[in-house]
Amino acid sequence: MGVLIGMCADDSRAAAALAVPFLIRIATDPHHRHRTAALGGLAAPARARHFGVASRAELLLHRPGPRHDDYDDYGVEVTGYPAGWSVAAARAAITAGTPLLLPLLDDVDPAVRIDASYALATAADPGRTVRAAFATRFGEEQDPMVLAAMVLATAETTRAHPHQPVTAWIREVWQDRAQAPEVRLAAAIGWLCLTDEPAPDTLRTTIDVLATDDRARAMEALPWMAAVGGNEQGLLRCVRCMLHPEQPEPYSDDPWSPRP
Repeated sequence: MGVLIGMCADDSRAAAALAVPFLIRIATDPHHRHRTAALGGLAAPARARHFGVASRAELLLHRPGPRHDDYDDYGVEVTGYPAGWSVAAARAAITAGTPLLLPLLDDVDPAVRIDASYALATAADPGRTVRAAFATRFGEEQDPMVLAAMVLATAETTRAHPHQPVTAWIREVWQDRAQAPEVRLAAAIGWLCLTDEPAPDTLRTTIDVLATDDRARAMEALPWMAAVGGNEQGLLRCVRCMLHPEQPEPYSDDPWSPRP
């Protein structure tokens, strides 16, 4: 898994995509000792150009599919292979494996439920089967971090397959004071990605109050936030990029990190 994830990080997904059907079999085998590792890396080939991405325009975005007469919106891998073809192949494999992955949303391990939602969010879902499963899990779930994952997964699926009632529901979630702070923050970020509307003052106030450093560290358990990366926690980077784009990148002593 370390090699496969490294290939994706190095923008060489073409070979890694071929492993996805086998990873699905491992991840859905309750007796396999590497099932959690396989599930955790399953979605890496199905996403491109998402590390460090935290803007409303690009977070949770599935770019258009590959064009066979030209390179697509994902650009070219270091090997010269169209990156979008690799991503499309991985997503096709996850879509085909959806019946195997959906039961993982009910796994006893919260981390498995989170990683399953992260993988399933990349599947094609024109019939809203995956989104309905997220809604069912949300209605039954007790763990705040898993609830937050279901919100982000629903927002990602909805960005690929727009459905206005779902966007309205996500807005209701971030406004709902009865929800856990992690859930409201996930819903606020999801809603910002699903609409071009200006962020209302109530949303800004909600985020200002709830987006603490401690909560940002805790939400790194969500793969969406962990992938945002940069010189700050994923949640805080999303807040800065989405609501305060004029603010510079935080300085880091890391010589490989971007400078403000």
